[in-house]
Amino acid sequence: MWCGFGKSSANFAVTCLITASVVIADTGFAASQRSYSPQQFRAVLRGLGYNVKVVNGALTDQETKKAIREFQTGYRLKPVDGIAGPKTQAYAANIIKILQTNLNAVLKPNPPLPRDHFYGPQIEAAVKQYQKKYQMQETGIANLALRQKLNEEAKTVISQPTPKPTPKPTAKPTAKPMGKPTATPMATPMATPTATPTATPTATPTATPMGKPMATPTATPTATPMGKPMATPTTTP
Repeated sequence: MWCGFGKSSANFAVTCLITASVVIADTGFAASQRSYSPQQFRAVLRGLGYNVKVVNGALTDQETKKAIREFQTGYRLKPVDGIAGPKTQAYAANIIKILQTNLNAVLKPNPPLPRDHFYGPQIEAAVKQYQKKYQMQETGIANLALRQKLNEEAKTVISQPTPKPTPKPTAKPTAKPMGKPTATPMATPMATPTATPTATPTATPTATPMGKPMATPTATPTATPMGKPMATPTTTP
């Protein structure tokens, strides 16, 4: 059961006010009035953990009126008369919207849950998914303990800064040719360049003399006197 069945009225009110503070923190009580059919409002009460059967019919049976009074007492709604008036319905609608928001933040379902005021199959499936995640009994009922745990987890997720995507440079366009060129050269040119002329001198002039010069100087003229002068004195007369 939700909101403390079997507890004293004091503990009952304190426990339920924890969830009431979550509602006030999110949208405040100045919410537009919601209009439920009797079956829809019973589905909301059951989804929040109250002991009611989801049937269509006036909300006047003792089981439903008891659940409504517990809801009104837990959230300090006056009067506590067991009647699902506009104020009681609006408060219930706010709780459902907060539950949907928290499930979207934690589970990130695709598509996300709509923020309406109904407790239908979509939100019930999300609650079962959350219960499975933490190995709880998969009832699809968001009782007080589950909503408190979910609310704390959602606060952590929402308070974390969203990482900014790092801009990736766009790929530079590579100009691809329309097709592979078919113009294949007819043949690889075979013209091998002729040998690089090596400027070899025809012959290094070897001015080798034909032989050692044989020009032997002629004999040094030796002035050989013909003979000693025979100066014969003339006869003196």
